[in-house]
Amino acid sequence: MTAKPWVVYILRCADGSLYTGITTDLEARLLKHNAGKGGAYTRSHTPVALVWHEEAASESAARKREAEIKTWSKTKKERFIPR
Repeated sequence: MTAKPWVVYILRCADGSLYTGITTDLEARLLKHNAGKGGAYTRSHTPVALVWHEEAASESAARKREAEIKTWSKTKKERFIPR
């Protein structure tokens, strides 16, 4: 059985804020976020919509990319997200 790749993602929350996370099952994670069972932040900011994602080579690479993106300002993230 082949392991699912790690994915880094950005969500737009109902209030316009952005949330960055990682997962190996993006579809299931989005369902959890929108059911109020995802990250603590998104529980009070649903519904959420996926606005960007990319695969990472490993869990470590995904965590590093997530940490990098989380240091960016909202303005930088908005410019990064494709229109």
